[in-house]
Amino acid sequence: MVEKEVCELLAGRQYKKIKEAFAQMNEVDLADLLEQLPEKEMVMAFRLIGKEEAAETFSYMEPKQQQILVEALTERELSEVLDEMFLDDAADVLEEMPANVVERILARTDPETRRQLNQLLSYPEDSVGSIMTVEYVDLKPRMTVKEALEKIRRVGIDSETIYTCYVIQNKKLLGIVTARALLISHEDTVIEDIMESNIIKVNTYDDQEEAAKLVRKYGLIALPVVDKEGCMVGIVTVDDAMEVMQDENTEDMTLMAAIQPSESTYFGTSVLRHARNRIPWLLVLMFSATFTGMIITKYETAFAAIPLLVSFIPMIMDTSGNCGSQSATLIICGMAVDEIRLRDVFKVVWKEIRVAMAVSTTLAVANGARILIMYHDMKLALLIGLTLVCTVTLAELIGCMLPMLAKRCRLDPAIMASPLITTCVDAAAIAIYFFIATKLFSL
Repeated sequence: MVEKEVCELLAGRQYKKIKEAFAQMNEVDLADLLEQLPEKEMVMAFRLIGKEEAAETFSYMEPKQQQILVEALTERELSEVLDEMFLDDAADVLEEMPANVVERILARTDPETRRQLNQLLSYPEDSVGSIMTVEYVDLKPRMTVKEALEKIRRVGIDSETIYTCYVIQNKKLLGIVTARALLISHEDTVIEDIMESNIIKVNTYDDQEEAAKLVRKYGLIALPVVDKEGCMVGIVTVDDAMEVMQDENTEDMTLMAAIQPSESTYFGTSVLRHARNRIPWLLVLMFSATFTGMIITKYETAFAAIPLLVSFIPMIMDTSGNCGSQSATLIICGMAVDEIRLRDVFKVVWKEIRVAMAVSTTLAVANGARILIMYHDMKLALLIGLTLVCTVTLAELIGCMLPMLAKRCRLDPAIMASPLITTCVDAAAIAIYFFIATKLFSL
């Protein structure tokens, strides 16, 4: 079903047909469909979705559309949607809403839910606590498997996951039990005999990216979260971890393109905001390129003596810049997945030196042969060859070291990507080129 068809059915009051079609659709697809509709039709269509499906669909929608629905729904409809949502999803919704809307939503929740939502909302934005859910299955160590399964059947419907259960005594996390372990164990077996006590966990104030990395590294469905006293307070599920990784990757991509990250989508960001996100870095890069111009101006006499030297400047700058960008990209990616750490700096430098020698030698020989064929000038071929060896090696070293330096200074390594690397390498490449030229041609 497409938006045009929905609008036509709404205009024709074919509500039953719409409800039947919506019942067959996935909630993610439903959210995408609703977001394409005009405001009035979107509200009408949302009211035709089943109660449970409506909450799930609502959680997948963009904040702007969520706010439109919140303002359009009645108090009873809003309460039903919130009651069906998991607390972490509800907290994510509230974080994006204006204060007056948040007050209206919280006013429709029961005291216990309101307390839990306020607790989730009080954690720092990028912390584990801000993405965890408090809806999980907890078991006692002296429970039998039969008692545990009975509890799962009783409370599992309100829990975000039942595939991993948590063994807790006096609020302390003692171990975990998987659904598989419960199903294959005898019903009289005691939980503490089958629980896994070697627990991978995170603290509420840890960075959410670290939690996402642990979920990915160990292939977890959920990751337990404890407070400073070691008490169990929630879990981070794999879907939330994937969302964190997606947000972090998007942020890294924008930083690598020298753009200030934005939490809104491309179309959800105004033209003025797009410009404001791009202008600061462009100004920095533009003025930093002044150094390259100053170096070129310094060697005007070399231009006058051998005008042909000017024609090789773009090739040298582009080649060295590209090599530096390649190196930086690989290092940034390696650091993002924890393959490369700060202690590996000497291993990285040694590896990049060897790579640079292989690459620069190949490029130097290829360009030297081209210059000999085109200009029949051995000195010029030697100049370009030596320049490429020096600039490519330097570019590879700058490209691998700047991201690691940024990490050491507690900055995002992604800011040391293509634009900044290219600007740094361009100035160095021009200085090396004319230094070798003046010595080789006695200028």
